[in-house]
Amino acid sequence: MARRVTPFVTFCLLALGVFGLSGCGGPERPAWRTQREHACLAQQRVHASAYVQMANEMDGPGICGMTRPFKVAALQDGTVAFNSTATLDCSMVAELEDWLADVVQPAAQMRFGQAVAQINSMGSYSCRGMNGAWGAPLSEHAFGNAIDIGGFVLADGREIAIVRDWTRGDEQTRAFLRDVHAGSCRHFSTVLSPGSNPFHYNHIHVDLAMHGRSGGIICKPTPVETVAPAFPAAVAGAGKASPPPNFQTGSIASAGRSQVEDEDQDSGGAPPSAAFESDRRGPDLSAYDAPLPPRRPF
Repeated sequence: MARRVTPFVTFCLLALGVFGLSGCGGPERPAWRTQREHACLAQQRVHASAYVQMANEMDGPGICGMTRPFKVAALQDGTVAFNSTATLDCSMVAELEDWLADVVQPAAQMRFGQAVAQINSMGSYSCRGMNGAWGAPLSEHAFGNAIDIGGFVLADGREIAIVRDWTRGDEQTRAFLRDVHAGSCRHFSTVLSPGSNPFHYNHIHVDLAMHGRSGGIICKPTPVETVAPAFPAAVAGAGKASPPPNFQTGSIASAGRSQVEDEDQDSGGAPPSAAFESDRRGPDLSAYDAPLPPRRPF
């Protein structure tokens, strides 16, 4: 006689497969994520404004969410807007600010003689598996730790669309997008652009995933040199650290981890092994365990 499956068991099985639910004995959100949020806030890397506002904690479903998410309408003091409000964690907001100042705006000035005024996002926070696939390991989007960039709008209103201009744009536009791709690999631990795989034909995916204890970087496709130097020494990378010695394009630079074909590997439906869990603990951020600022409604 077939046994009756209770609704609770059914819910747990579904939630475990889709969201990595922890309430039914599944994996829990890695501690380093919350620790990194605390560290970013304690260091005051992000300042609330009319364009960047702290929201309430996002806890679930499953292990998705953030301790202190930010709702971001614009960056660089409102001068670079998003086409739609992005929900991101503290570290991603701070790194996007640095990326704009260090990579995007210098490249736009050099290629077009003007600044970027808008980022066209194709998605930030979303509790889903990698590439939206059922049963896949959770995407970094599920933790507000990633954003998909579909293009840019320049100050004069000209729109640059990655799906069109990556291969069919004029020479300066194609060079600008290659500059952005190459420079992104200095700021983010995962950069996937057109040519990396079929899922990223129309956008650049960037995130700050923790790729093992050695902190490897995934950068696909391999950056290529453009006709003119993309980042003159006077403006590029002032005070920025060079890529770590274990930088590798197209692979994770850490022993015992398989190569990632799409987004970064992170939290799957099954509990990780002890070795893998130790890799995901991340840096020691206990020194930044300061009280969090009060929530602000968005």
